[in-house]
Amino acid sequence: MELAYYSDYAVRLVNSEEPARGKDSLTSVEAVRDLFGDNASAARRATDADVTRFRSVRARLRSVFEAADGGDETLAVNQLNSLLLEFPVSPQISGHDHRDEDGRPLWHMHLADHPSNATAGYAAIAAMGLAFHLTEYGVDRLGLCQALPCRNAYLDTSTNRSRRYCSDRCATRANVAAYRARKRLEADRSVSSGRAAENAQRSSASGER
Repeated sequence: MELAYYSDYAVRLVNSEEPARGKDSLTSVEAVRDLFGDNASAARRATDADVTRFRSVRARLRSVFEAADGGDETLAVNQLNSLLLEFPVSPQISGHDHRDEDGRPLWHMHLADHPSNATAGYAAIAAMGLAFHLTEYGVDRLGLCQALPCRNAYLDTSTNRSRRYCSDRCATRANVAAYRARKRLEADRSVSSGRAAENAQRSSASGER
């Protein structure tokens, strides 16, 4: 498994809340367990106490994306380093559930966590995955959706660093809004031009009298 895969843990957790819309799906232990995806064994460790702890980690991860989105590389790295120090992991070589045509293990790097609770385990994996993504692709590859009021986190993997939205849906919505805004501006300019021409005609007619 590619270590950068774990960066999705960070994105999933950050996007469990939409502050600008007043939405928060992280309200129960079941919601916490859903964030683990296929990692059922880790999800089973979650308890009601992890809801509050997950929210705390979520706020810190969002601050990393906010700093990166704002162009403050040093702040983003410092905040991420703080999480890495608090929630360490142990990289290990693993071959579980992955076999080649001859039945031999397909060895890959795996992040083994040794958590005291489900939050510590999730935070360790999310922080390490985000760190790998950041160092591999650059701080500017961590972004927040530009389609207000969304502001969901995303990881830019485009070849030309052009991504600005968390999804095709938000990109379409933003493009439609921009198109409508241009049309309104064109209409306002047309009306203003018409009024100016009308006033000019009136002034000319008054001068001829």
